[in-house]
Amino acid sequence: MEKIGLVLEGGGMRTAYTAGVLEYFAERELYLPYTIGVSAGACIAASYLSRQRGRNKVVNIDWVSDPRYLSWKNWVKNRQLFGMDFIFDEIPNSLVPFDFDTFAASSEELVVGMTDCATGETVYRYKNAPGFDALRALRASSSLPFIAPIVEYDGRPMLDGGISDPIPLRQAERDGCVRNILVLTRNEGYRKSPNRFPWLVRASYGKYPDFVKTMLRRHEVYNETLSYIDRQEQEGAAFVIRPSVPLEVGRMERNPAKLQALYDRGWEDAKALLPSLREWMARTDGENSSAPKEGIRF
Repeated sequence: MEKIGLVLEGGGMRTAYTAGVLEYFAERELYLPYTIGVSAGACIAASYLSRQRGRNKVVNIDWVSDPRYLSWKNWVKNRQLFGMDFIFDEIPNSLVPFDFDTFAASSEELVVGMTDCATGETVYRYKNAPGFDALRALRASSSLPFIAPIVEYDGRPMLDGGISDPIPLRQAERDGCVRNILVLTRNEGYRKSPNRFPWLVRASYGKYPDFVKTMLRRHEVYNETLSYIDRQEQEGAAFVIRPSVPLEVGRMERNPAKLQALYDRGWEDAKALLPSLREWMARTDGENSSAPKEGIRF
């Protein structure tokens, strides 16, 4: 029986699209045994796996206008544009409570990727492994260079997982997922450009030379990964969901209307692709049956 994985790209506020896709999946009771994500993609996955329908919309759209969430006031006060304490403490523990019990009890695996500043390599942490700290892992994976502080996880200095592994398809494959559904947050044909300020990267993170190398190679890794995804899609090993209309939302978007439109687009794209997705999932074992695969509720 082939194992199907769900791979989620990051992208800051662009993951409103991912939230819409996963909301539709939740409505259809589509849960896969394995999900891997980086940065905001991993955060969206957490509420999906905790079975809290609508929570991603509330957290990432309804609260985005609050200056404690994202503002220059945060930068002046704490040298971080996103209010990391607000997002990863006050919101999940008080304002929009996260269902830790349901999340922990769910059988699905969630893998969170983060970048080790000391080595420049990706570190993956698994929800179902002993000692997993959900909020700290998600915070580390979402801590963008320059606009958020380094987070210690297992005594190691961590930053955004998307720096070293922007779309963690290959890790899903290493973990045994023969086929994978990918939710991307860029339009088809997008390619990343080289870092425009290499001097700033070196000046800011000079004590971590391997991390600097990773940062400056990020565009190469990203673009090569997209080429690999294209090949996997052509071979039938990947099913890709990406925005079907040009994006009007940036990584740090604060306009609720634009975010709502992107969220709705994710929901609509997932709905439109459902017949194709069903067919793709049904033939992963070389079978013609349209029955759901073992371990997948659909």
